[in-house]
Amino acid sequence: MAKAAARSNLATAWAAVRDEAAHCTRCDLYKCATQTVFGEGPLDASIIFVGEQPGDQEDLSGRPFVGPAGKLFDAALEDAGIDRARTYVTNAVKHFKFVQRGKRRIHSKPDAGEIQACRWWIDQERELIKPPLTVALGATAARSLIGKIVTISRVRGEPIALADGSECWVTIHPSFLLRLRDEADRRAERRKFVDDLKRIRKRAETLAA
Repeated sequence: MAKAAARSNLATAWAAVRDEAAHCTRCDLYKCATQTVFGEGPLDASIIFVGEQPGDQEDLSGRPFVGPAGKLFDAALEDAGIDRARTYVTNAVKHFKFVQRGKRRIHSKPDAGEIQACRWWIDQERELIKPPLTVALGATAARSLIGKIVTISRVRGEPIALADGSECWVTIHPSFLLRLRDEADRRAERRKFVDDLKRIRKRAETLAA
């Protein structure tokens, strides 16, 4: 009974934060984006994946990682033996930042102020879920979680202690793979990404045990 009440209270608290984020004006990105794209997944997840920001399709659907990078991410998770349905997936920045070129909306990298403004929501999500392991997908997510600029190649594959005592692991954002033009390079980098995810899965299992 107590556990059921705790789960209910957690779900209520998370929904309140999500609803508050839907009206976020902490930076100017809300002015052009379609909507806030909040995180989704079980609130007892042992892994939180944090991307950079919503893309065009995420902005329109209101869900994280549903576009081309999201499909690649799902396939890599499957190859690594991770059930996405058992993870919580979100972004460092909750609104889509873009440059309009004709009918197309081209992704634009969030700046330091936008990352810092949106860090409030990541902190709220992590405080509620309390995951033993959080994964930064790309440099923007790593900067948000760690609080400083990091080079992915230098910190990739090693645990980084966060202030709350949990671990952060850094790897590439799946969109990086989409930008590679050479097929051999893309296959090699995808293997490295899947290997990262396998190590993350094993570490999460160890921490959960």
